[in-house]
Amino acid sequence: MGGVLAIGFLLCNLLLLFDTSFSHPLCIDSRAPSTLSSPLKFCSYNETACCNSTEDLQIQKQFQTMNISNSGCASLVKSVLCARCDPFSGELFTVDSVPRPVPLLCNSTVSANSSQSSQEVNDFCSNIWDTCQNVSILNSPFAPSLQGQAGVPVKSNVSELTKLWQSKADFCNAFGGASSDGSVCFGGEPVTLNDSGTPIPPHGLCLEKIGNGSYLNMVAHPDGSNRAFFSSQQGKIWLATIPEQGSGAAMELDESSPFVDLTDEVHFDTAFGMMGMAFHPNFAQNGRFFASFNCDKVKWPGCTGRCSCNSDVNCDPSKIGSDNGAQPCQYQTVIAEYSANGTASQPSLATSAKPSEVRRIFTMGLPFTAHHGGQILFGPEDGYLYHMMGDGGGTGDPYNFSQNKKSLLGKIMRLDVDNVLSEAEIDKLVLWGNYSIPKDNPFSEDPELRPEIWALGLRNPWRCSFDSARPSYFICADVGQDLYEEVDVITKGGNYGWSFYEGPYVFTPPKSLGGNTSRKPTDPIFPIMGYNHSEVNKKEGSASITGGYIYRSETDPCMFGRYLYGDLYAGAIWAGSEDPENSGNFSSSKIPFSCGRDSPIACSSVPDSSLPALGYIFSFGEDNQKDIFILASSGVYRVVRPSRCNYTCSKENVTAVATPGPNGSPSSHATWLSSHPSKNVVLLFSPLVLLLLSFV
Repeated sequence: MGGVLAIGFLLCNLLLLFDTSFSHPLCIDSRAPSTLSSPLKFCSYNETACCNSTEDLQIQKQFQTMNISNSGCASLVKSVLCARCDPFSGELFTVDSVPRPVPLLCNSTVSANSSQSSQEVNDFCSNIWDTCQNVSILNSPFAPSLQGQAGVPVKSNVSELTKLWQSKADFCNAFGGASSDGSVCFGGEPVTLNDSGTPIPPHGLCLEKIGNGSYLNMVAHPDGSNRAFFSSQQGKIWLATIPEQGSGAAMELDESSPFVDLTDEVHFDTAFGMMGMAFHPNFAQNGRFFASFNCDKVKWPGCTGRCSCNSDVNCDPSKIGSDNGAQPCQYQTVIAEYSANGTASQPSLATSAKPSEVRRIFTMGLPFTAHHGGQILFGPEDGYLYHMMGDGGGTGDPYNFSQNKKSLLGKIMRLDVDNVLSEAEIDKLVLWGNYSIPKDNPFSEDPELRPEIWALGLRNPWRCSFDSARPSYFICADVGQDLYEEVDVITKGGNYGWSFYEGPYVFTPPKSLGGNTSRKPTDPIFPIMGYNHSEVNKKEGSASITGGYIYRSETDPCMFGRYLYGDLYAGAIWAGSEDPENSGNFSSSKIPFSCGRDSPIACSSVPDSSLPALGYIFSFGEDNQKDIFILASSGVYRVVRPSRCNYTCSKENVTAVATPGPNGSPSSHATWLSSHPSKNVVLLFSPLVLLLLSFV
């Protein structure tokens, strides 16, 4: 039996090797398509597009200069030029990282398992050749490159296709391509994807408890092993060993022996502490890792940074006043670099690290005592460090920091931490620390933006993740204020609307206290999913979203490809589905969840409920096997096979396990919970709870 299971596991992993990468709608400049207030006049796009009216006019002028006499050919060429406005233009015009002068033209029947609509079943590339082969097209976009492919065309006075290409086959070999599971092609009309109907949500999410500790962050070890790092708000990081699925073992973590202890630098108090950690992609070789935390300049001389309320953003800290007894910018947000070098023969073997800073990456004073975000993570494709920053606090973002392009509050930043700058260079660029700016950050197209900014208009992003199968899906949960909790796909230069919008709703803030007078965003990007506060139990207070991951493990095949996220108060978990696949159109639904009776550590239940007593959901995590974890106030939970909770999943060919584990009897802690009101549980986890309550 064990051999059969091993072969099955091997086959599943082999299948994963052939899983192609998908992309959601993105423009050529990596931005998200804009919602059109009115249809474009020249190109046939009327809802969302990658062009505005100015670009539409430019395409029209380009078309007119071609002076095409044949009406049939003219119509086809017009559609090709207008493909730059298509919401999928980023994929249509970039194939294998090579930019193209025209989109990838459909030149074969759409495959049966393709996500693309059957509208492109026509051989569009052949249609262009047959119609236009002897038609004069001035400044033709179909001229061959020096390599004879569809790259940047060679300047030529030749205008007919038959004089540019030897045959239809050569032409379509250069410009054509089939729609497959991993790409889209252009068939003469705006790209549409197959709509398979609303996906049926899974019957339930099964969990097992593998740890008793309460942690704020989890990061898989970069060496690909079964180890992961866990960190606390107080400022400690531990290295743990994750047990195999089905082993019945708990995770190995020694609380008395942290990987590194940064509590001397970290200011820990209700809404403050260590908010994030990130390990360099080459950590196993270079030992570099980073921590994001808060400090108090009154208590620590090393806590020295410029105030985010300053003249650059039309903010005067002397007019803000104190907040919860703290002066403006008394507390700072910090990103610092540390090293595990020298603690073992090689960094991948290190079980401890030095607590002294190697380099201060970033320091910035905070205007208020809430909404600080603080997560950091490395982009899986670009290797840059992303830093999630909240709007700084205050009801309704009273200084409009989120929309101010000169402020770093309410932003997602993208920093290069591999290229060290001199102090003179840092001063010249007016940076907030020792980092450099990626050349393709949005400021290269919008000079009004601070160069660090990747996206703006966020209130308090709380847990972001890259999809391990489709890195172009960078998803963040953003905590709302009074009405709505949202999930966003983050794109280059994207503006997510706060505080003009709270999720999809217009937000009317109280009278501004001052600050800048930034314009209302013209192209806000609305959430892909989320929930109203009225949808969750508010007995413990208001709602507060906790972002998760797109599930990519084979452990629960019915959950595969769905985005998991939850609410702080642990009464609800959602699974979001995209349909049509790769379209960027998501829907989500609450899903039942429970704890397997054979859990390595016994799970207690919420009084008068079948739900496991998670307490509060602080974060989600993902290990190197792509299994998903919930970091809750009551412990660490892992998503396991649905049959272990007697949930039905037709894709799981495993007999349901109903035998209780070794710890099947209720613990004394569970008995205590059943005899006390749930609100009293707050006393056990007050620091982390107060942290997240401050996000609301």
